[in-house]
Amino acid sequence: MQTNSVDNPIKQFFTVEKIALIVIAIGVIIRIINLGGREFWYDEVLSLLLSTSNKSIYNNPGDVPVLLAQYTALLTIPTESSLGDVFQTIIILLKSFLGGEPHPPLFFLSQHFWLRICGNSEAAMRSLNTLFSIAAMGGAYGLGKFILGHRGGLFFASLLAISPFYLFHSLNVRMYAPLVLWVILSTWALLSLIEQKNADFPQSRRRWLLWNGILIISITAGLMTFYLYAYWLIVLGVLVLYLDRKHWLQHGLSLGAGVLLTTPWVLWGTVKQLRNADINRFGNIKSSLPPLLIHLQDFANTLGTDVLIGDWATSVNPYIITLSGFLVILAFIGFSIHLWKKNERKNLITALILGILPLGLALIIDIVTKKFTLGFGFGRTMIIIVPGCLLLITLWLEKAVNKQWRTLVATGILLVYLSISIGDFSLRSRNVFHSITELVAKDVSQPTLIAMNSKAWGHVNRLAYYIPADYPVLLLSHHPANLATNLEKVLKEEPDKYSRIIWLNSHNPVWSKLKTEAEVQREEEKMKNILSSQYKLQETRNLSGTLTLDKFTANLYNRG
Repeated sequence: MQTNSVDNPIKQFFTVEKIALIVIAIGVIIRIINLGGREFWYDEVLSLLLSTSNKSIYNNPGDVPVLLAQYTALLTIPTESSLGDVFQTIIILLKSFLGGEPHPPLFFLSQHFWLRICGNSEAAMRSLNTLFSIAAMGGAYGLGKFILGHRGGLFFASLLAISPFYLFHSLNVRMYAPLVLWVILSTWALLSLIEQKNADFPQSRRRWLLWNGILIISITAGLMTFYLYAYWLIVLGVLVLYLDRKHWLQHGLSLGAGVLLTTPWVLWGTVKQLRNADINRFGNIKSSLPPLLIHLQDFANTLGTDVLIGDWATSVNPYIITLSGFLVILAFIGFSIHLWKKNERKNLITALILGILPLGLALIIDIVTKKFTLGFGFGRTMIIIVPGCLLLITLWLEKAVNKQWRTLVATGILLVYLSISIGDFSLRSRNVFHSITELVAKDVSQPTLIAMNSKAWGHVNRLAYYIPADYPVLLLSHHPANLATNLEKVLKEEPDKYSRIIWLNSHNPVWSKLKTEAEVQREEEKMKNILSSQYKLQETRNLSGTLTLDKFTANLYNRG
């Protein structure tokens, strides 16, 4: 009897609902404490440049050194502006998208206004996406509750709160966090409208207008946030045909209204973007595997990254990513069989439509067009599958796991996600450019020349962001094959100008890599010879972050 008296309070406390609430709170706390925990990565600083409306006046560094502070100025916007100035800035921002930017403008417009309010610090820039992700958790609870009840809604929201992939993108100044919000809201709204159409009691006009409004707005916002939201539009159409074919026209009109609202931008902006888009880059991939196997590997890798390992995919061996994908596939097959036997076929098919269908659509289109978009960006182009996949896990827990095991299994799943997510932010730092700033700060009384073997604007702008504008720093940024030659010319023309030089050697100069290792070694040897003739090597730092784009060697030379 004593054992029961002890066990019952424990069982009453450790319920799925209470554990889920704790995990949701942890997910919010992790986001808050990590807002400024990492440096901007390559694409984040590009988001900052776009959001300031200064992309159109950005110029690549030339043959002579340029003050780094000139680029720093491009990463801010005036806080005090007239209404006319703000309007003119928005026009410039929109026009800047027409020259090759592959994304619609809504995310960058929202970041622009957020910049005006909060500034351009890491925490300020990331806080908007964090708010979007918290809103997505609320939407996940609503969607999960609609399908599976209160407990299911809480568990679904807790999975999203600490999903390794979504947690990373909640703290990433890109468009993926709000995209998941629009996916969840459009799904919840459509399912609510379908339920109203099939209800035995009369529809509430106000409720019908509310859900139609949410559906139309979220579709418009989704399409104006990321073009591949179009896959989700197809998913919603399939959902209508599966759940409420009888009223397909009414639902189709609502879906179409959301698309119609994007027409002004499509006719003015999207057409021009398509003309300038570099679509051919998705047709080139370095692999000895047959194309079909590469497509299938991309399918598995995307599932493994989006559902299990998250941003760890940028650091681990590619085989681990593929293995994680196969583990997810096996788990989902097992879940589906189990749910089918439990006669949860309607909800199962709904979850598979939401989680797997968009991935299947992307796979088929890639195979037909002979492109490889599915594997691009470590799974982020298919982040729309995350809610559906997490819903499948929630459905299995709620409907297929025995009651006496449910809390234990739920705790185990959440602990796996927590371990991966906490490990990501505690074990994988990104302080590359802070380290370069430390080298500069050793002596700011004399001008410092940074010679970098890359013109990549993500590298240039990160230097400009992290090195204070009042430091006397000049930048010579060049293609790896030309850096040594240009540095030699600069030193001959002004031999006494620079008391210090930091040779910043990028291991991934992005669009200007040398073709062979022999070429790399030859150019590095030329740099060493030029610098050692006038300068003495004082310090070398091997720098790395969470991506190959973060890998540099910084060599500090003082005049000998």
